[in-house]
Amino acid sequence: MFHVELLVAIHYLFHVEHWFLQNMFPEYDIIIVGAGHAGCEAAHAAATMGSKVMLVTMNMMTIAQMSCNPAMGGIAKGQIIREIDALGGLSGIISDKSMIQFRMLNKSKGPAMWSPRTQNDRMLFSKHWREALEKNPNIDMWQDMVSEILIENDSVIGVKTGLGMEIRSKSVVLTNGTFLNGIIHIGEKKFGGGRTAEGPATGLTEQLIKLGFESGRMKTGTPPRLDGRSINYALIEEQKGDEIPGQFSFLKKYNLHKQRSCYITYTNSKVHSILKTGFEKSPMFTGRIKGIGPRYCPSIEDKINRFAERERHQLFVEPEGWDTVEVYINGFSTSLPEDVQYKALTEVKGFENIKMFRPGYAIEYDYFPPTQLNHSLETKLIKNLYFAGQINGTTGYEEAGSQGLMAGINAVRKINGSDPILLKRSQAYIGVLIDDLINKGTEEPYRMFTSRAEYRILLRQDNADLRLTKLGYEIGLASEERFNQVKEKNLNIKKLTNDLKHKKLLPQDINSKLTEINSTPIKEKTSIYQLLKRPELDMEKVAELDPDFSGYLAKYNPEIIEQAEIITIYENYIEKEQKLVEKVEHLENFKIKDDFDYGSIKALSAEAIEKLSKIRPKTIGQATRISGVSPADISVIMVYLGR
Repeated sequence: MFHVELLVAIHYLFHVEHWFLQNMFPEYDIIIVGAGHAGCEAAHAAATMGSKVMLVTMNMMTIAQMSCNPAMGGIAKGQIIREIDALGGLSGIISDKSMIQFRMLNKSKGPAMWSPRTQNDRMLFSKHWREALEKNPNIDMWQDMVSEILIENDSVIGVKTGLGMEIRSKSVVLTNGTFLNGIIHIGEKKFGGGRTAEGPATGLTEQLIKLGFESGRMKTGTPPRLDGRSINYALIEEQKGDEIPGQFSFLKKYNLHKQRSCYITYTNSKVHSILKTGFEKSPMFTGRIKGIGPRYCPSIEDKINRFAERERHQLFVEPEGWDTVEVYINGFSTSLPEDVQYKALTEVKGFENIKMFRPGYAIEYDYFPPTQLNHSLETKLIKNLYFAGQINGTTGYEEAGSQGLMAGINAVRKINGSDPILLKRSQAYIGVLIDDLINKGTEEPYRMFTSRAEYRILLRQDNADLRLTKLGYEIGLASEERFNQVKEKNLNIKKLTNDLKHKKLLPQDINSKLTEINSTPIKEKTSIYQLLKRPELDMEKVAELDPDFSGYLAKYNPEIIEQAEIITIYENYIEKEQKLVEKVEHLENFKIKDDFDYGSIKALSAEAIEKLSKIRPKTIGQATRISGVSPADISVIMVYLGR
């Protein structure tokens, strides 16, 4: 009798536990898997737009962790952060709140190349992101590993976790970063992990492959972290922030009253010789690493192997925060044995007495070629399932954050029965990024560069709010305060630009000053608008020519003055690029049906048939950007469509 009662009790407890596991959570609109930069932006966007969000992460202590360098922005990446901010995302605001240094890169070049960059306090960055997410009442969090997605009728309906929890939702966004079957390499040692001291995520890759997804392996790496107290800063070059520091966000003003400097030092032939002694144990050179690494951010061993003629390589010494002595050695990414790393570092100028906190390492992880996605970042195979970030083969916080933002936005709109938001290449760097991924795919970690954007004069970092905030406001992400600020800014730019055209200066008033600065004297009354087109003049110098104009400018803030100046100086280039956009984008109006049979067109090349049938472009414009589809193929399709 006792045994029967025991069995009944066990049976009852089993069913209670099963019921608890299945019913602990309500049904969510969207589940975000992973709380890195992509996951955080996705969660914030979806929740702010009104959806009920569950954010599942393997470790709530590492939300928005800066896994690699403690910095945001840089060449082209700074433009992306400005765009995220303009749409209503949080990366810009969080970067500003946690920055310890600000620099505008490429100021010696034209404004299309100017790129903001912040050095950040690693711990503050993560702290501010977590606080922002926790303040949003539409976001719940759960610490666990997602091992499976739940599917019915080729549509995702939720996830299953390592603890056996089933959480239901209308949509799922996967932002797994480097955790999918991640393997960390240090010399001949290797162990599972998605980040140092954190385990890998297992199960998902295998399930997705069974569902018909293609997968691949990629590799990235990180440098050793050093004790800043053991660096002789007197021997290395100081790199200060801008005298008047800027910020990323167009909305809030965070005044940086003090800044921490970065520093520059160099490797040398002795460092290279020591590193070479570890090549026979290098996981990269011995073939133990199968994944392809980032072309534009190679490891130090790859640098000295590929560029053997160079006697030295630049290293950036970057502080990790206000209140820590830990420093990041940008340019010394490596997976060589730790003793080789340490010995080589002691031969670097300023590092003679160096102490290491932890060695650099390489990490291999699974990714899924992004040609398997629609432009909305929804997968083609499974409805309401979205991929964002390194799972799509990209590298970088900024690239990940922008994809997370767009996946979150489009998941909400799909649930609400609205069309997805698809940013054009002429509209945003984010549009360039996603269009490249969908049409061309990537076999190596994709990184954004200004050279990837054919309309970069239009896609400047300074005008991201003018390009995108209206859209962000209309979809319910950007605030009314932000939208009103942009409207006022736009009105002031137009007013100042118009006044520049009508304000004219007399020869007798300015010719002597023009001669002093080697500028040709004027022969008649000339507008300031025309004077600004001279390469030797800018707004500041014109203001020096005329005290009245200098006083007039004082009522405008620097952003308005800068915008009016750029519009004036680069007017012809901007107009030329806008005409090019109009010429090319008419092809986007030529729609192609989803079931179009490319195989029936005999005149198409075999490669074109294969690529077009796989990617399924929505328009002729998209088809022109698919790798392997030639202009001749496009002409054939257009003739076939009767265009």
